[in-house]
Amino acid sequence: MPEVSAFHALVALLPILAVMFFLVVLRWPATRAMPVAYLMTACFALVFWDVSAVHVAAASIRGSIIAVSLLWIIFGAILLLQTLSESGAAAAIRLGFMNVSRDRRVQLIIVAWMFGAFIEGASGFGTPAAVAGPLLLALGFPALAAVMCTLIIQSTPVTFGAVGTPILVGMAESLNVETVESALAREGIPYTEFIYQIGVFAAIPHAIVGTLIPLIICCMMTRFFGANRSFREGLGIWKFALFSGLAFTVPYILVAVYLGPEFPSLLGGLLGLAVVVAAARKGFLLSGVQPWEFPPRSSWQPEWMGTFSGEPKGQETSMPLARAWMPYVLVAALLVITRLPSLPLKSWLASVQLTWEGILGTGLTQGIQPLYLPGTIFLVVSLLTAWLHRMSGDKVRAAWSASVRMLAGPAFALVFAVALVRVFIDSDVNASGLQSMPLELAEFAAAVAGAAWPFFAAMIGALGAFVAGSNTVSDLMFSLFQYGVADRIGVSHLVVLGLQALGGAAGNMITVHNVVAASATVGLVGREGLLIRRTIYPMLYYVVAAGLLGLVFSYGIFSDRF
Repeated sequence: MPEVSAFHALVALLPILAVMFFLVVLRWPATRAMPVAYLMTACFALVFWDVSAVHVAAASIRGSIIAVSLLWIIFGAILLLQTLSESGAAAAIRLGFMNVSRDRRVQLIIVAWMFGAFIEGASGFGTPAAVAGPLLLALGFPALAAVMCTLIIQSTPVTFGAVGTPILVGMAESLNVETVESALAREGIPYTEFIYQIGVFAAIPHAIVGTLIPLIICCMMTRFFGANRSFREGLGIWKFALFSGLAFTVPYILVAVYLGPEFPSLLGGLLGLAVVVAAARKGFLLSGVQPWEFPPRSSWQPEWMGTFSGEPKGQETSMPLARAWMPYVLVAALLVITRLPSLPLKSWLASVQLTWEGILGTGLTQGIQPLYLPGTIFLVVSLLTAWLHRMSGDKVRAAWSASVRMLAGPAFALVFAVALVRVFIDSDVNASGLQSMPLELAEFAAAVAGAAWPFFAAMIGALGAFVAGSNTVSDLMFSLFQYGVADRIGVSHLVVLGLQALGGAAGNMITVHNVVAASATVGLVGREGLLIRRTIYPMLYYVVAAGLLGLVFSYGIFSDRF
């Protein structure tokens, strides 16, 4: 590899290292770290990539428009939480979960793993953290624990989130080129079948690695938020946790194999939720297990809590459980019916788009689909909740006022975080002849790894998600590159592309704007570095375990697959 390529790969790596250094090492809040990291990235693009100042500005504006979409989702999630708290529904839901199980580990598995996976399958967009995180907060979980655990579960379900968008859009759009289609034609493989099989080869390692995620989140919770700071207390529920992992991953992989990439997470989450709740009610695999509880709230560390305590209003705990749950039922139902391609609602809602074409005279374009965003569904359900729960005008105003106040901090950090991402990705338009920063970095990594590339393929997917905050964008960036590397070293394209899809999901655990957005929904701002320091370990487990499977699959089990 020429020295100049190594130099440019190092320069491309510096913005990522800067973000990690500011947030994780210096422990700066994102409101301080992201503006500085953005300025560094912009300078690197201008000086080393020879990107024009106008293009950098246009990419920054593009990022700001995307940030508005994310903030709309965050605001809707916060508003729903505040509305449920003011109406008394949060207190009723909390009591209902206590009747299922008083064990916080069981509650965590049901809400974060099972319900979160279902919501991810329906919607994507980081919506599980926006729904499950506030629900855990309302159940009496520390805000930091709620965010940490909902970030960790944004892994296994994500590849098939939003009804398969990372595969059906990210992979399909990136690989829709002449070189791939010609190779498939020579093998007699239809393009649609190839994309279908990528989903299968992503689901296989996902199911193997992801089955341990419920146990991991339990261990992380008891270690960092228990009175005894013990991993062992999380392991105490290992039978139920593994059962819950399999309750999702078994239907997940079967759906991927027999039905395709649209429904593995959605159906796996829905079926698994029904099975796990029924099992918890009957105490299945919980015989002799002592319920685990957080220490008294008075002993909680200040860093565990956000600006919103999560304590539900107690004066209306007599609300029927069905009425209390109705807003979440509506959210889930609306997310599903507005995402199914077989229904006309999806195309109609997505057709309403506000677009800035040719930003500042460049080739960059960005739009917002205001009716299609999950934030709009949250808003509609919040308004319906005020009517369903017979809320007074004072309570509705209190919910709106609190939601607006909670949005200010994350808004500033998100604008700079997403602007940094777009400058990084859109650096391919330059006078230097270089590829974009992420592709230069990936090309260098592939040249160094050689035949061992299947071990690193998932890590590149995770890198793309860390930078872009999206499995779909990671796949768009790196799928064709991953296909080319597999071609050069003579291993299965399907295995390597499946690992790319898996890594793009795993990277969601630590991506900055996911962390900022998830924190905002529970009123937790300024703890982004702490969250990344904790969630990076499950992410490393995920990509390293997948990498080992990748070597076995590439040079053993699936070595003969295209």
